[in-house]
Order: sequence, then C-alpha cells, then structure tokens
Amino acid sequence: MKSLEVILMETVGPVTLNSASLLLENLVEMHRVDCINWKEFSGKPAVDFRIGHTVDHLLLKFYVREDFLRAMETEINGDVYQDSCVEFFLAIDGRHYYNFEFNCIGTPHVAWGEGRHNRQHLPPEVVRTIGVKSSLGKDPFGVRTGPFSWNLVVLIPASVLVHDPGISFAGLSATANFYKCGDKLPEPHFVTWNPVGTPQPDFHRPEFFGKIDFE
Repeated sequence: MKSLEVILMETVGPVTLNSASLLLENLVEMHRVDCINWKEFSGKPAVDFRIGHTVDHLLLKFYVREDFLRAMETEINGDVYQDSCVEFFLAIDGRHYYNFEFNCIGTPHVAWGEGRHNRQHLPPEVVRTIGVKSSLGKDPFGVRTGPFSWNLVVLIPASVLVHDPGISFAGLSATANFYKCGDKLPEPHFVTWNPVGTPQPDFHRPEFFGKIDFE
C-alpha cells in the first residue's frame, strides 16, 4: 500500500484557484499515477499530481500528457469517465468514500457511498462550490489526436464532504486513490496511483486505496 503526507499550507486571505495552483507548484512534491493493473488496457499516459490543504480546503493539481483527448460531457454528475478524465477517491471511514471525477474541461462528477452500486450523487448546488480550472478551457469537443499536455486545478471545500459534517482536513487520516481513465478514447486506459488487484478495471474498490494523512 502506498502512502503520502498532505502538507498544511498557510495562506493570507481566501484561497483561490490561482493561489492554490501557485501554492502547490511552490511547496508540494509531485506524485505519479502509473500503475497498469490490467494488461488488456496497456495505454499509459503520463499523469502526475500535487496535493495539499489549508485546513478547510483540499488543493489538488493534475498534470497529464496523452495521445488522445475527448471532452463531451458538460453536465454536473454526468458520465465524465467516458472523456479524458482524472479522479480522486477519498474514504474517511475506510468503507464509505467520495469519488471526485473531472473530465479534461473540468466538468465534475461527485458521489458518496459504500460501493459502486450504492452511491448517492452530491447535490449540484454542493458540487458547484468546488473550484475547477483546466488549461484546456471549458468548451466541449470530440476526439482529438495529439500528443497533448494539459493540467487541472481543483479546490474542494471541506463543506463538500456533506456526509461528514464539521470535518476538517487538519490531522485527518484517511485512505484514497488517484486515477486516470478515458473509456471512449480510441485507446481506452485505466491507470491508478495505488495498485488495484481486480480481474477487470474497477476503481470503486476502497480495499485497494492507499494511506493519506493530512498535517
């Protein structure tokens, strides 16, 4: 099981997407998403991320280099996994977990539950409080052939964790995994940070999450 420490970053005034990006670039080390768990899906885009927190916000930045792009989904809680997509799954109690999924133009999909088939979408008005900024902009497009490089900054308020009211990131010990997928790309891929030991691609397996501790 992999593990990582999420550092506490001091800020002056409210944190924004731009300040979050700068804080992560200047203070936080890079982590690689590079586990190929299923040989029939051997595509391996280059994926890295940085993660930090400010007590009441989680800051996350993904960096992706891949040969194909797709960005068709524009509806909150839509099927973003079919596009070029990055994902962050977080379990507070080891069983129930939040799945944060974003396509490459920043369309979010967020849900909570105990497994793949027992999930509740977070209300759109809650999801809209998540800040997201993509280097590719916000406009949808069909399949493009590259290579391409893009990045995505995400700012998640602690208040988004509606099933854990009053939670603070400071001192939190949890489990998590980070993913890159693209189900409807010309060459679908399913890449993970912590290894997943299932016969077929399945990100909804908290028993394969890694350890994540917040300062």
